[in-house]
Amino acid sequence: MSQLTHLDGSGTARMVDVESKGATARSATAEGRIRMGTDALAALVAGDGPKGDVFGTARIAAIMAAKRTAELIPLCHSLNLESIAIEFAIEDDAIRVTALASLEGKTGVEMEAMTAASVALLTLYDMGKALDKAMVIDNVRLLAKTGGKSGEWHAPD
Repeated sequence: MSQLTHLDGSGTARMVDVESKGATARSATAEGRIRMGTDALAALVAGDGPKGDVFGTARIAAIMAAKRTAELIPLCHSLNLESIAIEFAIEDDAIRVTALASLEGKTGVEMEAMTAASVALLTLYDMGKALDKAMVIDNVRLLAKTGGKSGEWHAPD
């Protein structure tokens, strides 16, 4: 009926069976950004936000979220991540978050990287909302993945 891996032949949602798959090194990189006014951006970068260390808090939140992705996304496998790295880049009117997740396993870590980036962005919003309630989170996307049957994939520029 469908080529979607999370549907069986009759269209019923299911968790993908990875029992017979071999473990391979896998990684995924995701990004997103949060746009805000220049005053809010300057305050967050300077560490002058009302809630303290925004980048440290967002990094910890992202790591925790990546580790709990299977609890948030119903058909995701529970994975033992080997690494999750979160980076922040300051732009003219935004903060860009990049999340890299990796492991050796039978299924990919795209959802873990996407969840980490998203939760880091939501945490930045929470930490800075007193400064700018009009912040906008956008462009959350998968940048690249490696490993598994489909091999390497990179987002088009």
